[in-house]
Amino acid sequence: MIIDPRITQLAEGLIGFSTALKKGERVLIDAFDVPDSIVIALIRAARRQGAHPLVQNHRARITRELSLGAEEAQFAPHAEVELARMQKMDAYIALRGSDNIFEGSDVPSEKVQLVTRLMKPVLDHRVGKTKWVVLRWPTPAMAQQAGMSTEAFEEFYLRVCTLDYSLFTPGMAALAKLMNATDRVHIKGPGTDLRFSIKGIGSQTCGGLRNIPDGEVFSCPVKDSVEGVVQYNAPTVYLGSSFDNIRLEFRKGRVIDATSSNTKRLNEILSSDEGARYIGEFAIGFNPCILEPMRDILFDEKIAGSFHFTPGQAYEGVGNGNKSQVHWDMVCIQRPEYGGGEIWFDGVLIRKDGLFVPKALHKLNPDYLLGKVK
Repeated sequence: MIIDPRITQLAEGLIGFSTALKKGERVLIDAFDVPDSIVIALIRAARRQGAHPLVQNHRARITRELSLGAEEAQFAPHAEVELARMQKMDAYIALRGSDNIFEGSDVPSEKVQLVTRLMKPVLDHRVGKTKWVVLRWPTPAMAQQAGMSTEAFEEFYLRVCTLDYSLFTPGMAALAKLMNATDRVHIKGPGTDLRFSIKGIGSQTCGGLRNIPDGEVFSCPVKDSVEGVVQYNAPTVYLGSSFDNIRLEFRKGRVIDATSSNTKRLNEILSSDEGARYIGEFAIGFNPCILEPMRDILFDEKIAGSFHFTPGQAYEGVGNGNKSQVHWDMVCIQRPEYGGGEIWFDGVLIRKDGLFVPKALHKLNPDYLLGKVK
């Protein structure tokens, strides 16, 4: 099979850089409605490393049909099998491409919660015990979401996903060091006045190892420290439902009021379990090639000049211990064309209107990452 060299380049990056596969290691390639070419490119790249690739193909309409009638007796043994397989893997690569991101929008919330709860041990093992990377695959539906032609979107996608992520390393290290030393965070912007502590939590850099595209450093609030209100301005899709203008109000770390263009469904999700109303992640995004939201979390959470503040599950190692079946990266963009905004660490202005202010962080600003300044 003849494969576009850019797809081969992407596959080699996922195998050689993102998961850093070694000889003899096993990798599960989880393919969701993607073309054979990328799967074959990944198999070939894995074999060149001396690794052992395994493949599982999924189809969104079949997944929907299974979920519509989900029962514990059906999914509990399925989850056991999936966990047993994941425990045999050293690495995991998921490629998600669907022509309809709303395919699961009519699956009842109680069915979604049942499947999510039963499959959570598989997710936890994959996140905590394997080298993993997740990416979307470009489709006409994604191009439509982004307001672009299919060809233009494919060009954009491959440019973003084959970016030299090693350029992010110096700036990410400086931001992580600063976050590690920070206690109080204050975020201000239109409709947003949010205060919380990240003292003792630590931070994690994200430069192409777990998500493609990438470009963020994340931490997590002390669980009960969040006070104030945040107004998100990036639209989002979660569990097959669409949301705009999400507004969350906090008291002692907990969401006490939540509204959006879909307020009823928003509160259903935030009531999935006790942890869903607490925050499990605070992250700052800075990918210079991603500027506009497209209702795809893997892209939108990396938007240059954005932050995301995530209800639900906290990550192990850089977390506050919050547990939930929800992990929803809600995004706010702070560049001037989106109303601007500020991020303060312990009374010092760190980012204003999407640009980092301290000299040590200038290497995360778009002009540096795109090679326009040294």
